Amino acid sequence: MKKASASPEPTGPGLARWDGSETRPYTNHKGKGTMHKLLLALFGLTLLAAAQDQTRQAASLREGDNAPALTIYNQNFFVAREYLPLDLNTGVNHVNFAGISAHLEPDSVILRDLTGRPLQILEQSYRNDPVSQELLLSVYEGKTIDFLVQRGEKTETIRGKIIRSGYVPISFYQQQNYGYPQPSIGQPIIEVDGVLRFGLPGQPLFPALGGDSILKPTLSWQLSTTQAGKSQAEISYVSGGMTWQSDYNLVVADGAKGSGMNSLDLVGWITMRNQSGKTFENARIKLLAGDVSKIQDKRVAGRMYAAEKSAMAQDAAAPVVREKSFDEFHLYTLERPATLRDNETKQVEFVRTTGIQSQRLYVYDGAQFDQYGYYNSDQIRNDPGYGTASNKKVWVLQEFKNSDTNHLGIALPKGRLRFYRRDSDGSLQFVGENTIDHTPKDETIRVYTGNAFDIVGERKRTNYRVDSSAHWMDETFEIRVRNHKKEAANVRVVEHLYRWTNWKLVEQSHQFKKRDAQTIEFPVMVAPNGEQVVTYTVHYSW
Repeated sequence: MKKASASPEPTGPGLARWDGSETRPYTNHKGKGTMHKLLLALFGLTLLAAAQDQTRQAASLREGDNAPALTIYNQNFFVAREYLPLDLNTGVNHVNFAGISAHLEPDSVILRDLTGRPLQILEQSYRNDPVSQELLLSVYEGKTIDFLVQRGEKTETIRGKIIRSGYVPISFYQQQNYGYPQPSIGQPIIEVDGVLRFGLPGQPLFPALGGDSILKPTLSWQLSTTQAGKSQAEISYVSGGMTWQSDYNLVVADGAKGSGMNSLDLVGWITMRNQSGKTFENARIKLLAGDVSKIQDKRVAGRMYAAEKSAMAQDAAAPVVREKSFDEFHLYTLERPATLRDNETKQVEFVRTTGIQSQRLYVYDGAQFDQYGYYNSDQIRNDPGYGTASNKKVWVLQEFKNSDTNHLGIALPKGRLRFYRRDSDGSLQFVGENTIDHTPKDETIRVYTGNAFDIVGERKRTNYRVDSSAHWMDETFEIRVRNHKKEAANVRVVEHLYRWTNWKLVEQSHQFKKRDAQTIEFPVMVAPNGEQVVTYTVHYSW
C-alpha cells in the first residue's frame, strides 16, 4: 500500500528520512531549521535537569534524611513515619526493625521502598518482650544456674534450680478482668540444696542470652523481591502511648470603671507526653485537634492504647507554630524539629496575644435540683417541694469572643484556662480555672471561674396554688441579690420554669429574656452595698 507523502523533517547529512530515503541539509528554510535546533536544545536541558533532580534525590537518600515524623492526637495515640535502610538479595530476605514503639498496632504498619522497588511482605511479626531478668528466668526454667549472694562483706556463689520463673507476659494482663484477685503466679520458686524457697536467693547469673532474645520491641519481616540492592524504606504505623493537650494562661486586668469589661493577656502552651516506650530524635511534629473516632478495647481501657489507621500528610516546615484546617479537624505544625524522649513531657508555646476584651459576668441560679436527679416529668409537676431549695452562691464567669477583631481569631484546641490577676504590689494571683472544648474561630467562650465573695443571692417561694382537676398551677418566687462591693454589679438572675412546658408569666417586677423553652433571665444592676429584689408569678396549665 502506498504511503501518503509528507513534508520531510530536517535530519542532517546522510541521515534517513521517515520514508527511508536519504536527504541533505535544508538550506532554504532557515527559520524552521533554527526552531528545530532550539527545541532540541530545550529537550536536552529538560533531560539534564531531570537527571540532576534524580541525582539530588538519590544523594538525599544516601545522606539519610531519616528524621521521623509524628502526628500526635489528643486521644492518647499517634501516627509515626520512620525510615530504615534495606540491603536485599533476590528472593526471600529476613529484616528486623528494632526499637519500634511498645504500644504498636501491628496491623496498621505500612512498609514501602522509596525507590519503587517491588516488595512482597510474606510475613510480619511484632515482639514486645525485651530481655529482662524475669524473662531470662523463664528461659532457664527447669535448669540450674548460679546465684550471687552477699553475706556481710563477703560474696559467694550458690547453685539453684529454677522451678518456676514467675515471669508474667504482658498479654496476661491484657486479657484479665481486674475486678477479681489473681493468683500469686509472679513469684519465682528456686530449689537450693533440695529445699524449695519463694523468691530469689541472690542475684541470678545467666550463662548466656536466649537464642531469640531481643533488647527492644522489634518488627520482623520476611520480604521477597526480584531486584537486589540497597535502598531506603519508609515505615508508617499507628501506636498508643503519646498524647498532647493545650493550656492557656490568662492575666486579667480591669477595664473602665463600671463597664464590667476586662482586658486579657493570653499565652497558650502545647504539652506533649511520650509514654510510647520509644525516643524520637529530631522529629517533625504535628498535632491534630478534634474528636477522631477510634475503636477501643473495653477490656483494657485506660491501660493499653487503641489506635486508628491514618495517612500521614507531609508539609513543609513553617517559621512558627502554624494552624490549618485538615479534613474535619485542625492541624498544628511545630516550628522546628524536636526530640521526644520516652517518659518525657515537653512544652511549646503556640499562641501569645494581648488586649482581648472580655466581660465579667455574675450569674445567680438559685434553685437546687441535685437531690431530684431521678424525678420524671410527672413527679416534677406533682411534688410541691420540688425546686424550692436555694443556694446563695453567685457565679463569676468570663466571656470573650474568639475573633480577629478581638486580637485572637484562631481555632483553639480544647484545654485548661487558668486566670490570674495582679494584686496591689504587682504580684500575680491565681483566681480560677476551667476547661474549654475545641473552639472554632468567631465563637464565644464563656467559662466559670468561681463564686463571688461579696455578692450573694437568696431565693424563696412566696405563693403556691394548684388545681389538679382543672389542670393548672401558680407559683410565686422572690429572689434577692445583695452586693457588698464598693462598685455596682450587673447580675443575671436565672430561673427555670420546670413544672411544665406550657407556662406564662402573669406578674413580674423586672423585664426578662427567654433563653430556652423553660429558662428565663432577669438582668439587674445592683448598687454598691445595695440589694435588688426580683419577683414573678408563673401560671402553668396542662
